[in-house]
Amino acid sequence: MNKTLIASALIGLFASNAAFANQETDELRKVIADQQKVLESLERRLDETDQKLNATADQIEVGAEQSAFSNTSIGGYGELHYNNYEDKDAEVDFHRFVLFFGHEFSDSVRFFSEFELEHSIAGEGKPGEVELEQAYVEVDINEGVSSKVGLFLIPVGIINETHEPPTFYGVERNGVEKNIIPATWWEAGVAFNYKPAGGVSIDGAVTSGLNSTKKNFDSNGDFTHYSFTGIRKGRQKVAKATAENLAYTGRVKYTAITGLELAATLQYQTDLTQGLGELDTASATLFETHAIYQVQDFTVRALYARWDIDGDEAKASGSDEQTGWYVEPSYKFNEKVGVFARYSEYDNNAGNSASTAVESTSVGVNYYIHENVVLKADYENLGGASDSSGFNLGFGYQF
Repeated sequence: MNKTLIASALIGLFASNAAFANQETDELRKVIADQQKVLESLERRLDETDQKLNATADQIEVGAEQSAFSNTSIGGYGELHYNNYEDKDAEVDFHRFVLFFGHEFSDSVRFFSEFELEHSIAGEGKPGEVELEQAYVEVDINEGVSSKVGLFLIPVGIINETHEPPTFYGVERNGVEKNIIPATWWEAGVAFNYKPAGGVSIDGAVTSGLNSTKKNFDSNGDFTHYSFTGIRKGRQKVAKATAENLAYTGRVKYTAITGLELAATLQYQTDLTQGLGELDTASATLFETHAIYQVQDFTVRALYARWDIDGDEAKASGSDEQTGWYVEPSYKFNEKVGVFARYSEYDNNAGNSASTAVESTSVGVNYYIHENVVLKADYENLGGASDSSGFNLGFGYQF
């Protein structure tokens, strides 16, 4: 009996110990399982954090790359022309392809450049030219004064500084500013702009100048002498330009009245011959003034320009006086269509007694596909020293 009780007690004790052990094992397994879940969660969070860090690093790298060009701008313009005149063969020409590159170094220091290909293809025996029209740094000295140094457009006339195709009427640039001023005209030097009051702007520049001399050769190709040439051919385009005699330019512009622009430019150059050869010293003064007045959709432009040149060679050819003027009214019916008429006269030999003035009457239309994309057509009748007529078609853009 006692043995039986003892055996039963021992069996019960072992059974309870086994049950307790099984219970502890289950609880331990549950703890381990819970810890495994925690570890898996931590590992997943670490992976997510690592991915976010990598994405942030990529964004920082992209941002750093973008910031290198965020202050750099690109633009340009171009124009395709078709010209058909009764005394010439019809001609199609991609006249200009231009790219602008600019960069802001800071809020007060910036760079601007203009690179141009004329007539589609350049090289030996080809009709085109590759030109650097602008490359300068501009610095704001204070709120009213800025200065620039480098290669820039001379502050004169209407289209010399602003000549993108959508900004003017007519397929070709007008003959007065082309032959008298002569646009497009750029030089190298230093310039400043001063705004003493609202709507008043004063420009001044000291630059390289024109070189209106020509080398003449005999039939064997040997140099014989220098002669005096015209103003337009005197542009050196800052290509190893002779700089014995500099040019000094000043302009005053008034725009305080809405729709009105009045401006006058005076330039003086001590010697257009740059002291070459035995030519007589040819000091020269250019005076130009213009007005632009816009009332709603009607605009009128008027310009007058005159050269006075000293020197025996200039007087002998009659080019000691050179004058030109034009009046151009225009009307824009809507944002798509605008029409114009222009009458102009210019004379590169106004100092002689012969009738050498060229008279031009033009009418035409601009059709704007977009405010920066234009189709053009015009008819021109030439009289005076040039007797011809014809029409022009054009396409132009800017961006």
